[in-house]
Amino acid sequence: MQLAPALRTTAELRFTQHAPTLITRLSQLYATRFADDVQLKNWCLQLMQVMADALQARPAGLQALDQQRSQQPDWFTREDRLGYCAYTDRFAGTLQGVIQRIPHLQQLGVTYLHLLPFLKARAGENDGGFAVSDFNQVEATLGSMQDLEQLTQALRESGISLCSDFILNHVADDHPWAIAARAGDAKYRDYFYHYPDRTVPDQFEATLGQVFPQVAPGNFSYIDALQSWVWTTFYPYQWDLNYSNPAVFLDMTAAMLQLANRGIEVFRLDSTAFLWKRPGTTCMNQPEAHWILQCLRCITEITMPGVLLKAEAIVATRDLPAYLGDAQRGVQECHLAYHSSLMAAAWVAVAEQDTSLISAVIAGTPQLPPNTSWLSYVRCHDDIGWNVLRPEASLQATDVEQRLSAVSQFFAGQGDSFASGASFQASDPAAVHGTVGMAAALCGLSRATDAEQSRTAVQRQLLLYGLSFCFGGMPLIYMGDEFAQENNEDYRSVAAHQYDARWLHRPQWNEALATRSQTAGNAAHLCSSGLQRLLQWRRKLPQLQAQAARRLLHTNSSSLLAFSRGEAHAPFVFIGNFSDQPQTVTLSVLAQQLPSAQPSGSAISGCWKTPDGAVPPDILLIPAWSQCWLIASNLSATGVN
Repeated sequence: MQLAPALRTTAELRFTQHAPTLITRLSQLYATRFADDVQLKNWCLQLMQVMADALQARPAGLQALDQQRSQQPDWFTREDRLGYCAYTDRFAGTLQGVIQRIPHLQQLGVTYLHLLPFLKARAGENDGGFAVSDFNQVEATLGSMQDLEQLTQALRESGISLCSDFILNHVADDHPWAIAARAGDAKYRDYFYHYPDRTVPDQFEATLGQVFPQVAPGNFSYIDALQSWVWTTFYPYQWDLNYSNPAVFLDMTAAMLQLANRGIEVFRLDSTAFLWKRPGTTCMNQPEAHWILQCLRCITEITMPGVLLKAEAIVATRDLPAYLGDAQRGVQECHLAYHSSLMAAAWVAVAEQDTSLISAVIAGTPQLPPNTSWLSYVRCHDDIGWNVLRPEASLQATDVEQRLSAVSQFFAGQGDSFASGASFQASDPAAVHGTVGMAAALCGLSRATDAEQSRTAVQRQLLLYGLSFCFGGMPLIYMGDEFAQENNEDYRSVAAHQYDARWLHRPQWNEALATRSQTAGNAAHLCSSGLQRLLQWRRKLPQLQAQAARRLLHTNSSSLLAFSRGEAHAPFVFIGNFSDQPQTVTLSVLAQQLPSAQPSGSAISGCWKTPDGAVPPDILLIPAWSQCWLIASNLSATGVN
């Protein structure tokens, strides 16, 4: 690397630590792609130069942040961490507008802001910005790269890290690489998977699933200009990148590092499970996909260790842990990963008033590797995908399809449901795929006819958020949920949105609702004040940092979910009532299940406190759709809502 003397020592130490893994994984991925060792060496030198250029260009302030975070590698796992997610235009109009919203984020206690895709996107349909046309330009309506740098600096000065989507799996069909491929450039044709006829695509299709079966069936699209079938997992205008081509890895790495030097501190790596294709498989969760992520982790550790990588892998619980690495094997992968199974199972518990499925998900979630964290959430820009729960659902139901279909239909408002969502991408009414809608609407606020029903709907939403705050990881608030914002019914009148029902839960910022949330006597205020109360408690509880131990606790009701967090001598206990009836729990029975009760066989009873400092009765009544937060009496209290 050609580096300034001041950077050389630090870079060499980092390189010495991470180069062995990087070289091993790169060799496994690409050694056979080169005619000889000379070509392989030259390619590796190109990659090293990309890394050196990024490090040399890294602003001094970001280098200082790298140094600070290197000394505190668990900085993002603490109990005071909180995420917030929004579309730039719908939240604040422009990147400059986001700066004006920083006080709102600070009031919530946000430390991590995920702005959904703001890079230049394909003209027309672009999957909400996930069809990127240029990694080096901001979407013109949102601002410029200069605006981005001003925003990242303003956020950083406010203690907030900016997270950007980095779409690894594909680019738009009007990206320069795709344009060059259309024009006949052989180099760029091989940046994509392309086949002259259906022979190979049909072989792959035999084992592939479909992401959007209704509007984008199949995984290949015929492109006239190429006279070929191109791999398009998501939409015909999103061309999957061919990561078996080392040039793709090199160029994508350069693009990510350049964005990091603009001040982006977290990258949400989109569609990580799909990065490698192998005949006879689902082409998801392949070993090579993990090797690619491990290489990116090594590269960031060497060049900019203050940057986090987050895996967007919407996969079954058993497949999730690999995206965070393996401490026993000394493998580091992403720092963060969405726990989509936890999110979906929580909604199932709301529909069924039964916590058995979510208990199975929690039981199947292992302890986190050091310096990693789950990202726990209630809603996001995407649909709630029920199929991710098939492994757990199959343990408890003879007809998984029927069970998950019933949940999907419930949240679509069918039967006696209180929800006001919609089914998403189901190929027929009985099929299982996903559900769309804002959390408040799914919890019953839109159908509430009186103040009591509104209060109950908000209680359901607070219960779901309470679970995400206590489970173990960095919780994420989706824009509008902080004041129970309801569905965006206007999307059907927007040509670019009307065929994508996910816009139902992508509303515009509602200033009137935000203002109303400051005045008591309405659902917005009830939700806002409730969330603030939960967050205040969370920030005081070291037991809720990501790495703290978690243990499921058995209760006398299938509607109750209970688990403990933290050290044996000072446990925290979450109890949630996922039903429309009050439930009771015997605290001394729960206490017998805590680690501290095991060595001596004695139970901890009568040692819990509620917010007012009072000791709750041993038989505790938990109202419908409510939660209880308890801690040992030798700590300051949390509470019940």
